[in-house]
Amino acid sequence: MNYETTDTTLMQTAEIIDGPGPAFMSATSLIGEDVYNLQDEDLGDVKEFMIDMRTGKVIYAVLSFGGFLGMGEKLFAVPWSALTLDTVNKRFTLDVSKDRLESAPGFDADNWPDMANPEWARGIHSYYGTTASPY
Repeated sequence: MNYETTDTTLMQTAEIIDGPGPAFMSATSLIGEDVYNLQDEDLGDVKEFMIDMRTGKVIYAVLSFGGFLGMGEKLFAVPWSALTLDTVNKRFTLDVSKDRLESAPGFDADNWPDMANPEWARGIHSYYGTTASPY
């Protein structure tokens, strides 16, 4: 299930203040969504969301890029604030070139980084030009 095929009862219709789309959406309606850059190049899809359990906020979306049928794919933790929901095309956009994403700090499915490590977080936010949330 993704944004395009989700049951609309999983989406709330409250007024939007800071962005496109419904004010609340289920995680399952967004997992599997495509991610494109501003040059309309496919950068992969959302595999997972990482939630800060202290604040309850989504901090990273984990993107999958490359590989074939799940083999050899690379995963990337992208700061949530770096993604924009494109409601017209029913996907996310990320303002990075395909080459930049390919050289981004990534990991494989069996070797996830410690995303709670402040040093790791600073590096990721610096790479994508976002600001880390204060804890």
